[in-house]
Amino acid sequence: MSARRSDPRFDLGRYLESEREAIERARERLVQRLVAGLPEDVAGPVRYALEAGGKRLRPILVVAAYRAAGGGDGKGAGEGGIHDVACAVEFVHTYSLVHDDLPCMDNDDLRRGKPTTHRVYGSGRAVIAGAALIPLAVLALARGGRALGLEGGEIASMVRELCEAAGAAGMVGGQLLDLDAEGLPVDLSDLEAIHRRKTGALLAASLRIGGVAARADRAVIEALGEYGRSVGLAFQIADDVLDLTGETAKLGKTAGRDVALEKATYPSLLGIDGAIARARAEAEAAVAALRSAGIDTPELVALAHYAVERDR
Repeated sequence: MSARRSDPRFDLGRYLESEREAIERARERLVQRLVAGLPEDVAGPVRYALEAGGKRLRPILVVAAYRAAGGGDGKGAGEGGIHDVACAVEFVHTYSLVHDDLPCMDNDDLRRGKPTTHRVYGSGRAVIAGAALIPLAVLALARGGRALGLEGGEIASMVRELCEAAGAAGMVGGQLLDLDAEGLPVDLSDLEAIHRRKTGALLAASLRIGGVAARADRAVIEALGEYGRSVGLAFQIADDVLDLTGETAKLGKTAGRDVALEKATYPSLLGIDGAIARARAEAEAAVAALRSAGIDTPELVALAHYAVERDR
């Protein structure tokens, strides 16, 4: 079954710009309140990593899922609300990038168009800054949940979603599998297992957290998670293609690193055209998951296709 394409009347560029601005406002407010009291040796690299910009796709997905699940405007009773919850996911994603770039991992020099955190502050402080972002994420999530009027158990559910996705069964475990696979033959099922954890787990959690914040029923939360798993895989396949076909200046990170590190990628197994076709199929599967639960949202439909069609 072919999933619906994006509504041509929906202006994705304008939507992304508006949501990124809202996310940045929430991020600045959270940094001011949560980071200001930290020792500067920690606060400096934390601020640097968080201010590097980026697509902010994961927090935007949190907000889009929240609204799609009937969560309203998400402003809460005062400052914060769903955008603070969304920033919690971005904090965890940023920690993963800081650690991913370290010499003991991918040893990269460029991230989001700027020198990587360890190149500016040294590896030791980068490790500490990455670790500090994890509890800061939980604090941001709790602040946002309280602003939305959520109960303690509901906030705890969001924390559990975030920590399970970021932990050994999710993102951390996927990174370990990715490191272990460097230079070794990897088949398609092994590669998918790596990326379902490394990239897909946090993306799926972004959608599920948005659903929990909206107090959606279990069927809706499960459908949002399934959407997130498919979008996560589509996003990673597109990243693999861009690593081969993109330019460092546009990507904001060093192009060709997958080849240099002898990583298995979807283009290396399927070819570029085959990889693109697989990414598009995953985007279609993501939208079909929404449809199966009766979730009608032009934002999430457009974001599924954006994950594949983007150029950076």
